[in-house]
Amino acid sequence: MTTRTVKVTVNGTIYERTVEPRLLLADFLRHTLGLTGTHVGCEHGVCGACTVLVDGDSVRACLLFAIQLDGCEIETVESLGTLYDLNPLQEAFREHHALQCGFCTPGMLMTATDLLRKYPLATDDEIRAGLSGNLCRCTGYEHIVRALRAAVAARSAS
Repeated sequence: MTTRTVKVTVNGTIYERTVEPRLLLADFLRHTLGLTGTHVGCEHGVCGACTVLVDGDSVRACLLFAIQLDGCEIETVESLGTLYDLNPLQEAFREHHALQCGFCTPGMLMTATDLLRKYPLATDDEIRAGLSGNLCRCTGYEHIVRALRAAVAARSAS
């Protein structure tokens, strides 16, 4: 089997690994680097559970090969905070009960991080449109929208 070397920065740490060209980014993150916060749901780019940021843009980790990202900067949910030191967005999700089973949460958090960095998110409709590519089977989205609205308010207050 042919292999290739990929060098990426993930959550601020530089990694250089030899991988098979067909290795998906989601599998690279989870199995090669041990960053299991990125969840794999549909494996077709539909559900958004595997959303990460690549060079500042949200992408589906199940649709990209690791070797495509040579030289890129990747942010996963592990970059946001820890169990004992949540970032403001994670805290808003906790406060507003924006998760139930938690399977979609990493993808929702990474999509929301991208949205908060790029858009004013002045209305609930804008928030809903921004999150429309991420599926949740548990919450009905209302709590997720409330959490993101709170994060927008906190951003505006600071």
